[in-house]
Amino acid sequence: MKRQLILEDGSVFVGEGFGSAKELSGEVVFNTGMTGYQEILSDPSYCAQIVTMTYPLIGNYGINRDDFESITPSINGLIVKEYEPEPSHCHEEEPLHELLTAKDIPGLAGIDTRKLTRLIREHGTLKGRICSMEVDVSSVINELKAAAFPHDQVERVSTKDPYHAPGRGNRVVLVDFGMKHGILQELIARQCDVVVVPYNTTAEEIIRLGADGVMLSNGPGNPVDVPEAIEMIKELIGNVPIFGICLGHQLLALAGGATTSKLRFGHRGSNHPVRDLETGKIAITAQNHGFTVDVESLQGTSLQLTHVAVNDGTVEGIRVKNTPAFSVQYHPEASPGPHDANDLFDQFISMMETAKKRSLHV
Repeated sequence: MKRQLILEDGSVFVGEGFGSAKELSGEVVFNTGMTGYQEILSDPSYCAQIVTMTYPLIGNYGINRDDFESITPSINGLIVKEYEPEPSHCHEEEPLHELLTAKDIPGLAGIDTRKLTRLIREHGTLKGRICSMEVDVSSVINELKAAAFPHDQVERVSTKDPYHAPGRGNRVVLVDFGMKHGILQELIARQCDVVVVPYNTTAEEIIRLGADGVMLSNGPGNPVDVPEAIEMIKELIGNVPIFGICLGHQLLALAGGATTSKLRFGHRGSNHPVRDLETGKIAITAQNHGFTVDVESLQGTSLQLTHVAVNDGTVEGIRVKNTPAFSVQYHPEASPGPHDANDLFDQFISMMETAKKRSLHV
């Protein structure tokens, strides 16, 4: 079935539809990962976006039950060069097409994804729509130009009610801004007693839960669209150890007095090198974000730059001076990989243990 991608700049890409026949619009972005399409399409950070995979063959190992990062995918479309309808893998349970159909997500195959990626790199992310061949192209372009980017993605994907993942170790309150399940799995693997709470939970409520530490999760959209979280973090800084990832990193920076801005086309993939300024070591990291902390805005705050992106020098990590609170822009849980930065979870555990020892001697 022929379908097309129409962009707000007037570009049109015609290909073959798969998955749902639903017509959806979204911010068109690209991901450079060679594997992990199941984790990508189920990552809540892609809420309301149409994801283009730069790796040419997608769907070859199908879908399994273990690699989901959320129960209900939030993306508005998936674009690939070549879709494999007959996957082959020992853990495969269904083809990608069947999952997209069940979740009502449109797919588009057979277009020049290299051309689309170059277009986004040159002009920045664009609004687009996957639709049928019968639509009036000029009308769709005008609608896309007039459409505003959403501001409620975190509210859409965050849990509505708190829930408990029991453990016998440190009590971690995990604030869900669009949490990948990989983060929860890493905490559970370290015996943490985890309570997952909604994005708008107050600092008072978190303290009452007896938190030994607070994890600020990843999530979609612009961090300034979550002002209640910024105020919550301001109250927590200095009172409990904090570890922020991706959107959680940006929110910690805003709470510390820094600013953020939108990148032209973002960082999305599993091959982004990051330099640790203390050790000089380079980690290959998984990333998915469209906004960044402004490095100049760290001056005059209590925030210290700890990590930078090798490719463009953007902020990849900060810590709060003289306080057990740090964050990184990349994903140390890294589902499906790489796992170069996984030890950051161990650093968080050590931070909580140290804080508890100090409190016993006060």
